[in-house]
Amino acid sequence: MMGVKRRGRQIDIRPPYRILFAAIPISEERSTTKLFRAGLLVRTATMRLNSTARGLFVLYSSTLLSAGWAMVIPTIPVLATHFGISAGAAAQTVTAFAVGRFVGMPISGMALDRLGTRGALVGGPLAVSVAALVAASAPWFGMILVSLFVMGAGDSVWTLGREVAGIDLTRKDQRGRVLSGFHGIHNIGLALGPLIGGVLTEAVSFKAVFIASAACAAVSVPLGLIPDTARPAQAPQVVSEAVKGCGLAPLLQRLRGLAGLFTQIQPQLRATYAMLVLATLTSFMHRSTMQSMLPLYAGSYLGFTPTEVGLLFSISGAFVFAMILPAGFVIDKVGRKWATVPSTGIPAVAFLLIPFSDTFIRLAVLVSLVGVANGLSLGSLATSTYDVVPPSARGRLQAARRTVAEIGGACAPLLGGLLANLFNPGVPFLVYAPLLVLSAVLLAVVGRETLVR
Repeated sequence: MMGVKRRGRQIDIRPPYRILFAAIPISEERSTTKLFRAGLLVRTATMRLNSTARGLFVLYSSTLLSAGWAMVIPTIPVLATHFGISAGAAAQTVTAFAVGRFVGMPISGMALDRLGTRGALVGGPLAVSVAALVAASAPWFGMILVSLFVMGAGDSVWTLGREVAGIDLTRKDQRGRVLSGFHGIHNIGLALGPLIGGVLTEAVSFKAVFIASAACAAVSVPLGLIPDTARPAQAPQVVSEAVKGCGLAPLLQRLRGLAGLFTQIQPQLRATYAMLVLATLTSFMHRSTMQSMLPLYAGSYLGFTPTEVGLLFSISGAFVFAMILPAGFVIDKVGRKWATVPSTGIPAVAFLLIPFSDTFIRLAVLVSLVGVANGLSLGSLATSTYDVVPPSARGRLQAARRTVAEIGGACAPLLGGLLANLFNPGVPFLVYAPLLVLSAVLLAVVGRETLVR
């Protein structure tokens, strides 16, 4: 028993919660203190669990609603007919959204640094909602592209805010499963969105789809105001003087700064980071290609209805949903590469076979394989990158990886639309398949396993 004696009395100098038992005999005090400590730990853990659970519930709900823009995908053939444009031009709706996400990356970083995660969780969906309402009333196709650009920028801010808030809410050993859950819930929304969008397009019009997307984003705005959605951000690090101006010299200076960040990575892990960047690039390319070219191939080329096109995406999403828990287990318990390599290689096989599939059943099987691959990729690339990059440059190197990927996500539908106009919508799948194969091989051979056992 800790304490000091003063005039024959034992003066307890233990923590306050144990002083409560100072008057209890020693034998009883020990057992009672153990019970009290156990109860205190249980209550503390319960409060922490409840707080974390509340925050994650809000973030998961916001993540599901953020996929509302996917309802626009089945409208691509209808937009081509309504505005009298080519199918390839209509597919640039996905390009506009992807370009907006790319431009939104630096905006999201600025919003997080200055306003915190709550600012991103409110401002992002608010911008998406307003832009979707503008698209619903757009008299020209160009205005729809501008609106989708703004929606993409808002979605980028929204996405990064959710990711950082989720990381702040959980421990490092749970990061893989939490990020897997985020990506899984988002893919569920991407799966349900096209089905709902196809039904709304047939039942009402494509304008109803944009209104529904605006409603989904608007519901998320008050969710971002809930106090438990995010913990206070860490103190900002001291950074070098900002590069100002445009032109070649400022651009070269920014590139040198990025190279300096790259050198902060441990030498044996730099090649792994480069492979993760390439894998993220190809991942964004194959997903944006699926979103833009599959509706054209199945809808315009094979003659499927918008509902059937939406159902294909929903089938893929069902497999993504089934992989949420297994993917998190593989990432955190088995190994990062056991998730990242198959998630890059399996889509390559599907891309090689899609142009030779002309029935709904065959396409359903192939999109199911893509769904399994997307499920395995849930958070695995982001988690692996967090394993590789140093804490001092974590945010900037993650942003660099995502920025490169957004370039691929924006360019893939653009080139795919050109190939679809020159040949047919099945050709882009054949063109991108070798790049997926190369990425999978390099990730398996050059990349290191970053899971520390």
